[in-house]
Amino acid sequence: MEFRIERRGGIEAWTIDGEDRRNAISMAMLRELREHLARAAADRGLRVVIVTGAGDKAFCAGADLKERARMSAEDVRAFHDGLRRALRGIEEAPQPFVAAINGAALGGGLELALACDLRIASDAAQLGLPEVSLGIIPGGGGTQRLARLVGVARAKDLVLTARRFGAAEALAMGLVSQLAPPQRLREDAFALAERIARNAPVSLRQAKRAIDGGFHLPLEEALELENRMYQDCLGTKDRVEALRAFAEKRPPVFTGE
Repeated sequence: MEFRIERRGGIEAWTIDGEDRRNAISMAMLRELREHLARAAADRGLRVVIVTGAGDKAFCAGADLKERARMSAEDVRAFHDGLRRALRGIEEAPQPFVAAINGAALGGGLELALACDLRIASDAAQLGLPEVSLGIIPGGGGTQRLARLVGVARAKDLVLTARRFGAAEALAMGLVSQLAPPQRLREDAFALAERIARNAPVSLRQAKRAIDGGFHLPLEEALELENRMYQDCLGTKDRVEALRAFAEKRPPVFTGE
């Protein structure tokens, strides 16, 4: 198995279980990731997913270079197609995804984190997109997602220099939203996930769609998208429950209906 799965109520942590190879991305790992994404999409009780790596050295150090050395050109194309589809699957998942960056997040590993909705990092983590120093460019969406997240000029600095940068710089540029000491990262990630998971599942899904889908639309089209997502929430049982709970001065109990 390429992932260890830990379930706490409506939250799952998917831990890449390859510490000896710095949690690198293999073809088997991508296949299993897509299987977990399909399972998650059908699981109405699953509210939030945390993605992290085993150990404290690496979140994910990118492609498995030992496997890559044995690949044909056709295999490499298939790998990158699988990577792009898996990362897009995270973005399209109904649940919010939180990347808990426990160590080095390089190349495809950083691209994996960028595909998640939120990122929390160990204050000892190192990040980077080193591809241009290897004769290629980021091929798993790094040039696009990074620029959308931190701006074009900063993305060009990071991609064109191929330099590594630390967690503090990642926080300052908005790439991650929170830092934690290495020994507390996992629990802090669960705490963040719990703050998300206590909210209405339909609302979480629609808010994610509104933000992602409207970001690059003209304002009027984006507002119309937001309105459609809002209207979808109005007929839910959870909205009625929220109003009732407010009147009764108690926390709401959401069911995703």
